[in-house]
Amino acid sequence: MNYKKYLITGGAGFIGFHLSKRLLEEGYTVVGYDNLNDYYDVEIKKNRVKELEQYENYRFYYGDLKDYEPLEEIVKEHNIKFFINLAAQAGVRYSITHPRAYIDSNVIGMFNVLEVCRNCGVEQLLYASSSSVYGNSNEMKFREDQMVDHPVSLYAATKKSNELFAHVYSNNFKFNSVGLRFFTVYGPNGRPDMAYYTFTEKILNEETIEVYNYGKQYRDFTFIDDLITSVMELIKVQGQKEVAGEYKIYNIGNGKPVMLMDFIQALEETIGKKAKLEFTDRVVGDVDKTYADVSELEKIIHTSPKTDIRTGLKAFYSWYEAMKTGSTEHE
Repeated sequence: MNYKKYLITGGAGFIGFHLSKRLLEEGYTVVGYDNLNDYYDVEIKKNRVKELEQYENYRFYYGDLKDYEPLEEIVKEHNIKFFINLAAQAGVRYSITHPRAYIDSNVIGMFNVLEVCRNCGVEQLLYASSSSVYGNSNEMKFREDQMVDHPVSLYAATKKSNELFAHVYSNNFKFNSVGLRFFTVYGPNGRPDMAYYTFTEKILNEETIEVYNYGKQYRDFTFIDDLITSVMELIKVQGQKEVAGEYKIYNIGNGKPVMLMDFIQALEETIGKKAKLEFTDRVVGDVDKTYADVSELEKIIHTSPKTDIRTGLKAFYSWYEAMKTGSTEHE
């Protein structure tokens, strides 16, 4: 890898934390940047930052992407050449009730990231997109080259806009950009608003789980360790490329969709307790399935996520139990 220092926005988030930790463990310098918003418990984010600050080669800054000047100052101060933008307002359903948060973070924020890349000599930009851009695609597998012009949520629309903005900026201003379409990432130290996390707590507390679309949805679940390995390999690939305005998009998913009812059964088996279920209609903004075609990813890095849902859920639940009992640090 030709670059020794990385700026990671969204550095206190689920993926940002795990990627930062992997880079730090391999001896690279990481500059973290996050606004620590309250979409979910801020203490979780602060604890992640606290763990990362144990590394000498880590520096954290509090800031919001919608504010251009502070971001530019940090990029200049640290002479950042490889920018990893993982900051975003997450959540499909939240975008129905809080649309402005998505415009501020995902649209204005991404615009500021691209302006910083343009004005400060950034050479490589890697940024998070989402499987949500595919909408209710009729394709069996979702491929990067298929049309994605019919998003079903504002969240998805903002992520598609990120890809379009990156295409224009990387082409016009000659820095390389790579968009990563993540597919339902889960695992230890994850987001407590995600289904696997909320379902776990509801099962343990004997509360009823609302099963949308009568359990007929399919999701391509991607275990966090697999995803980070894939991203690390892509970072290494990008680090060896000349700076020439290259624009790429890659799916990062497991390539094995799991039906919602099968997912719930796997979680019940992992916890050792049955769930109380209430079946309901599909909610606005949800899609019926996600299914990653990862052939393009495998061509580049010669690997892709492989962890099956039962193995991944066992790893999550092991962390969850330890976290609740306080018997170990967050991993």
